[in-house]
Amino acid sequence: MSEIDPEFGMLLREAAEQAKANPMPPVDQLPPEMVRAGYQMQRKAQDQNAPREMDVRDFTVPGPHGDIPVRLYAPQGLPAPSPLLVYYHGGGWTIGDLETHDGHCRRLAAWGGCRVMAVDYRLAPEHPFPKGHDDALAAATWAFDHAAEIGADASRIAVGGDSAGGNLAASVALDLKEDPVRRLAFQLLLYPATTAEWTTPSRQTLDGPILTFEAMRWFEKNLAAHGHAEAHRLSLLEGRDLAGAPPALVVTAGHDCLKDEGFAYAEKLKAAGVKAEHREYPSLPHDFYVMADVSPAVTAAARETAEVLKAALS
Repeated sequence: MSEIDPEFGMLLREAAEQAKANPMPPVDQLPPEMVRAGYQMQRKAQDQNAPREMDVRDFTVPGPHGDIPVRLYAPQGLPAPSPLLVYYHGGGWTIGDLETHDGHCRRLAAWGGCRVMAVDYRLAPEHPFPKGHDDALAAATWAFDHAAEIGADASRIAVGGDSAGGNLAASVALDLKEDPVRRLAFQLLLYPATTAEWTTPSRQTLDGPILTFEAMRWFEKNLAAHGHAEAHRLSLLEGRDLAGAPPALVVTAGHDCLKDEGFAYAEKLKAAGVKAEHREYPSLPHDFYVMADVSPAVTAAARETAEVLKAALS
C-alpha cells in the first residue's frame, strides 16, 4: 500500500496528539447531533477555498416522508438547459449535510460544467432505513419531472455521491434503470459503500485513518437495515442485477476500508455489460473530497473527477 499523502499524514498526526490529550468516549456513546456538529465544523474548516462565482438556491422537493431540502448550484454564465448532477453527501447515512459538502459541490459544478442539486436526505437513527434511500430516489425523480424549471436537460441527468452518498446514488441508478422515461446518463460513485458485509480484505485490515471500523459499525447500527425486506437497496454487491445501469465512474481511496468493495462494484458493473471506469487515489484517505484545503492532491483529484463527469454529460 502506498504511503499516505504527506499533508494528510501531518493532519492525522496532529489529530492523534489532540485525541491523546483530550480523549473522547466511544462514538456510540455520543448523541448523533453532537457528532454531526463536530463533523460539520471540521469539514467546513478544511474546505474554505471552493469556487464562489456561483448562483446558489435552496428550496425543497416533495418526498414520501415529507419535504426534502435541496441546494441547486449553477456556475455563473452556464446556459440553460445544462447537464445536471443530483448529488448525495456522505456521512454514514447518519452525519453530513448541505454545508459539509458545499465546497465539493461547488467544484463539481464549476469544473464539471453542470448544475448540481445537492440533496439533504433524512438521516439515521432518527429516520432509519430505507427513508434516506426513499428521499434519494424521490429527489432524482423530481429532477427529471421538473428539469425545465431548474434549467436542466432531462437527457443529461446524472446521480452521484460519496461514501454513504455513493451508496445512495448507485441504489437510485438501479431503481431507475427500468424506468422508460427517466433515463440516467451517468453515475458518479466516490469511495462508495456497496455492501453491508465485512468480507473484503480492506474491511478487515484498514481500520482508519478517517473511516474507522468503530465509526462504520456505528453508522450501520444507526441505519438499521439488517434483515429489512428492502436491504437489497443497501447491499448492492449481493443479489442485484446491474445490467442496464448507466455508465459509471467509481473512485476509491488507497487508505480506506471501503476501497475493495468499490473496486468490486466497478468490476461487477463491467461484467454486467455496463461501461464503468475505476480510478484509485492510492495516497489519499476516505472523505478526501471534502478536505480540499488539506492537500493539493485533493484539488487535482477533484479536477480529474469533474473532467470525467463533464465528458460523460457533454
